[in-house]
Amino acid sequence: QVQLVESGGGSVQAGGSLRLSCATSGPIYSTYAVGWFRQAPGKEREFVAAISWSAGETYYRDSVKGRFTISRDNNKNTVYLQMNSLKPEDTAVYFCTAGLFLGPGHITRQNNYIYWGQGTQVTVSS
Repeated sequence: QVQLVESGGGSVQAGGSLRLSCATSGPIYSTYAVGWFRQAPGKEREFVAAISWSAGETYYRDSVKGRFTISRDNNKNTVYLQMNSLKPEDTAVYFCTAGLFLGPGHITRQNNYIYWGQGTQVTVSS
């Protein structure tokens, strides 16, 4: 059983930065990927970024490319999401998630992921 605990959310002004952390406990196998999704009020949950646990391959949604960076510390079993140049449209609850890495064609799909954290709120004001 894998447990995921997010931290690092908060309120910032547009243009600011936040770093989210996802502490994992339980086995994160080399065949897994760990990712971040977000959900804004009244909207569906959407893929933000993911990283394959073994090779460290990274994937991003287009709207965050160049602003967000996902990374992992295998020794600490922690995944980070560095968010720079934040925009009001980045406001959402951010969820950490883990599941099998089935390749780029599946990495953005919610049903690819098995374990989910409780989420952390990110609010960006204009």
